[in-house]
Amino acid sequence: MPRLIKGTQIVDDAYMVIRGDGFPEGVPVIVPLLTWEANRDALRASGDAGVWLAPADDPAALADDLASLPVIAIDFPSFTDGRGYSSARLLRERLGYRGELRAIGDIQRDQLYYLSQVGFDAFAVAEDRDVEAALAGLRDFSDGYQSTQARTPWFRRRDESGATA
Repeated sequence: MPRLIKGTQIVDDAYMVIRGDGFPEGVPVIVPLLTWEANRDALRASGDAGVWLAPADDPAALADDLASLPVIAIDFPSFTDGRGYSSARLLRERLGYRGELRAIGDIQRDQLYYLSQVGFDAFAVAEDRDVEAALAGLRDFSDGYQSTQARTPWFRRRDESGATA
C-alpha cells in the first residue's frame, strides 16, 4: 500500500488516484475533475470519492461540491509548476474548503514546508523517494515573516499582543 504524509504522520494511503477515464467501484478513489463532473452522482453516493485538479483546472468548479468532498488533490506534474500553490490558497481562503487537501505528482522534500503554508495537509510522495526524509521537510523552518494559511505575520502578532513600539 502506498504511503502518505498526513499532517505530521506517515500513514497508509487508502485512496487510489485514477489518472484516466473510469474508476473501480467499492474502492476509495480520487478522480480527475472531468470524471467527477461526468459521474458526480455515482461518485458522491459512494461516499469515498475525491477529486484531483490539474494545473489548468479552476478550483471554483468544485464550489458546490466542497461540503461533500473528503479529499481534494492538486496535481504537480513537474516540481517547477507552481500553479497548484495558487489553487490551494483559493480552495482554503476564498472557497472555505476544510477537508483534506493533498499534493500529488512530482512532490519533493524541499516543497513540503511551502506547500503546508498554503493549506496542504497531505502529501503523496513518490514511491521511489524516502518518505521519512520527506517528512523532515515539514520542519525545515521554524517560522517566517509572511502571512500564510498556517500563520499570522510577525507584525500582526505584535499588534495582537498589545505591544507598543
